[in-house]
Amino acid sequence: MSPGDEHDSFGGVGGSGQTRTRLPEGNSGDVYGGPRRPVRSSRSLITVVGVVVLLVAAIAFANRGGGDPTDQAGSSSDTPGTAAPTAATGVRPVTGKNGRIPTGYTQDEQGAQSAATNYAVALGSVGMFQDATREEIVRATHDPAVADDLVARLDTSYSTAFLTGIGLDANGAAPAGLTFVSRTVPVGAKIRAVTDTSATVDVWCTGLVGLAGTGSTKPVTSTWFTLTQKLTWVDGDWRIASSSQSEGPTPVNGDNRASVADDIAEAVEGYGGFTYAR
Repeated sequence: MSPGDEHDSFGGVGGSGQTRTRLPEGNSGDVYGGPRRPVRSSRSLITVVGVVVLLVAAIAFANRGGGDPTDQAGSSSDTPGTAAPTAATGVRPVTGKNGRIPTGYTQDEQGAQSAATNYAVALGSVGMFQDATREEIVRATHDPAVADDLVARLDTSYSTAFLTGIGLDANGAAPAGLTFVSRTVPVGAKIRAVTDTSATVDVWCTGLVGLAGTGSTKPVTSTWFTLTQKLTWVDGDWRIASSSQSEGPTPVNGDNRASVADDIAEAVEGYGGFTYAR
């Protein structure tokens, strides 16, 4: 599989219907987000069938080379007179945390969308690039039936060579004076299918990834992608059974002037994230 064939391989979009995981690749010269490229089947790429998605933006970076609501839960469908689709609706989305990750979602459409959205944020975070926090994130978000194998595969994939290729040291730390940025920012979510014990949720996201700071040769850039998460109800909560990813939908770039590297670093360190609710 090459970086250009995600529409043929992921989420059943023009393909087999299977979900796959794109794991880090060390030294590709391709760039996500540009013109479509022809499929090159000779490329060697580590893939895993039926587990977790890795943030598209992080892989693109590596490839460059250079008050609580009290309403009862209801349908997630928007009807005239209700809040806008981007507003939090219904009951409180989460009742607790597993480490730093919100958990304890309601067993309905709203809970599944909230879970998938918050899990997308966790899986696109800087913590995925460090061994201890990566395992914590995977175990907090995934079905235990797939977690052990996934942790082992990711430990292999996040090799020293891969980390070096994106400008980090062997422990996933940025060089002195630079800040490594990897953030997923959900734009919206929708249910594709749902039962009492399973759900498939699309989460439309934008992502930020790169090294911020004076002298960075890998500046922070943005990307757009959709995560499709297949969730299962395990031990009283939604957990990821498998995931896939696809590019876009991508809007036209605006006329905003790019900020200097130090401003981006200060923003990332100064602005905290959110717990997302549907």
